[in-house]
Amino acid sequence: MSSNQSLTYPVSRKVNQVDNYHGTEVADPYRWLEDPDSKETAAWVEAQNQLTFGYLNQIPYREKLKQRLTKLWDYEKYGIPFKEGSNYFYFKNDGLQNQSVLYTQKSLDTEANVLLDPNKLSADGTVALSGLSISDNGKFLAYGLSTSGSDWQEWKVRDIETGKDLDDNLKWIKFSGASWTNDNKGFFYSRYDEPNQKTKLEDVNYYQKLYYHRLGTPQSEDTLIYERRDQKEWGFSGKVTEDGRYLVISVWLGTDSRNLVFYKDLTQPDSNVIELINKFESDFSLVDSDGRVLYFRTDLEAPRGRVIAIDTKEPARANWREVIAQTPETLESVNIVNNLFVADYLKDARSQIKIFDINGKFVRDVELPGIGSVGGFGGKRTDTETFYSFTSFTAPGTIYRYDMITGKSKVFRQPQVDFKPDDYEVKQVFYTSKDGTRVPMFITHKKGIKLDGNNPTYLYAYGGFNVSLTPSFSVSNLVWMEMGGVYAMPSLRGGGEYGEDWHQAGMKQNKQNVFDDFIAAAEWLIANKYTKSTKLAIGGGSNGGLLVGTCMTQRPDLFGAALPAVGVMDMLRFHKFTIGWAWTAEYGSPDNPEDFKTLYAYSPLHNLKPGTAYPATLITTADHDDRVVPAHSFKFAAALQAAHKGSAPVLIRIETKAGHGAGKPTTKIIEEAADKWAFLTRVLDMKM
Repeated sequence: MSSNQSLTYPVSRKVNQVDNYHGTEVADPYRWLEDPDSKETAAWVEAQNQLTFGYLNQIPYREKLKQRLTKLWDYEKYGIPFKEGSNYFYFKNDGLQNQSVLYTQKSLDTEANVLLDPNKLSADGTVALSGLSISDNGKFLAYGLSTSGSDWQEWKVRDIETGKDLDDNLKWIKFSGASWTNDNKGFFYSRYDEPNQKTKLEDVNYYQKLYYHRLGTPQSEDTLIYERRDQKEWGFSGKVTEDGRYLVISVWLGTDSRNLVFYKDLTQPDSNVIELINKFESDFSLVDSDGRVLYFRTDLEAPRGRVIAIDTKEPARANWREVIAQTPETLESVNIVNNLFVADYLKDARSQIKIFDINGKFVRDVELPGIGSVGGFGGKRTDTETFYSFTSFTAPGTIYRYDMITGKSKVFRQPQVDFKPDDYEVKQVFYTSKDGTRVPMFITHKKGIKLDGNNPTYLYAYGGFNVSLTPSFSVSNLVWMEMGGVYAMPSLRGGGEYGEDWHQAGMKQNKQNVFDDFIAAAEWLIANKYTKSTKLAIGGGSNGGLLVGTCMTQRPDLFGAALPAVGVMDMLRFHKFTIGWAWTAEYGSPDNPEDFKTLYAYSPLHNLKPGTAYPATLITTADHDDRVVPAHSFKFAAALQAAHKGSAPVLIRIETKAGHGAGKPTTKIIEEAADKWAFLTRVLDMKM
């Protein structure tokens, strides 16, 4: 089957469904695909997968790709160690384990013991550890489990010394961690009411509540700490300060980066919840406390971030104190270790770490191994050591131990991957978008490629929700570059790379800027002879899937292939499923007439034009995705196959027993990567 041989697509029945949006009538002929459990949808899924895998099975290089991915993936991967009580904890994956294993050890040079191995919880690796919290004394592990990629979590408690689970079992938890009280007797968490069992993967999630769970008691006896029956969309995240004095409650509204801050004095058993910040105007992220003073990282009057101190006894805004001022770089996060602020900054999407004393005076920069991304630097006020990971496009995540007193880094764990980093080069370029905005882009490829316009190129981005895309190592991308491919990653507006102003320039009425930035990146790569349209593929997931879907409908001539993954494709109904309503803070709401105009103008599902030759497309989604429900991809695939006039294949690959991506087992990740690259070798006519 050649790439330009026309395919016979499964019949997608059309229904006469028309909705009126503020006077505009909009047809929705594939509405029936919104029911994932109907026999008709199941038959459609089976027929689409049969066609897709029939096509992929005939690509000769596919099996070699899977073998190479598997070989490269097979290296030890370590997580960043952290300490609670007298114990250290860390994650490790031997190489091809479906899920990483949690280990504990008494000291860094003693033998480690397995504390929790999620691989033993299911035969196929589809039960994943989705959250954990360890008590201050290091004796108890509270942990959340997710099945088949669902956002729903079930939490349990394990005795760390014996390795045995207690009877505690908490359900109907979503978008929540756990935070222990300092007496180690229990923890705070957030949950929803029990949903309808049949429709729990589609139903909207409202009325989250904050509870306290005491060890050894049934969930039915948990103490309700806070709820708001008048605010169905509010969510609550409770965090206990290190000294145990306060429960600080961040009140979130969907994906809006602005939040409220309430607190409860835990030294007074019957204390009320106090509203400290009661207007949604800025982001306030708790750093920690110092007695009655709370420190926050905020973008209030500082779109790139700063640190402020608020005295709970003198909470009026006039008394707020700036501790670390805004800089030209973007302040991503702050921790307090060894009584020092460790501040994580981004400069042009690359990590910088700066250390300040508790009064905000600059102490030193942390010297990093190169241009890349850093994670970690966690710890307690009294710790003199911390750990961090460093990664870049050509450097797998290496763990460093950092001495907070001397300021010296030392390699703690270094992975061994079967490739030569020196064979590749990474550069960062800046290009101009449609409205003149300067946008950065990383480009990585094998050294010595010819800039003759013939290189297969994969252009990947996200562009939304204040998410920053920074350099990271990917075995999948490495295999793409081994085949001679170019990997390009721009930092589009809508992300957090340059602070809240950059984010807002790509949300709601400004969303078209994101698509313009992506299209301009493609045009720059072509103009600078990296590639040409017939050799250029675009990819992205979730909000990035929306990006790909929109750009392939706005500029079908510009791309040779499109790989939208778990994308938000129906911008008129996204808010009607699970947590979709929460994204109206980012996208706007179709129920608002002005927002509707903007959404309807770019919604991928609604901007497919019959008789258009679209790029070769491989849509990917999962049948258990309860974040971006699969109906988005199902309806888009049906509409794209109906509208498409051309010989390029437009296919959908539907994963079973998987969700939005989190916790996906290694075997499924490798299979999907092999299919993705195999598809591109065929449709971009790569000589293998």
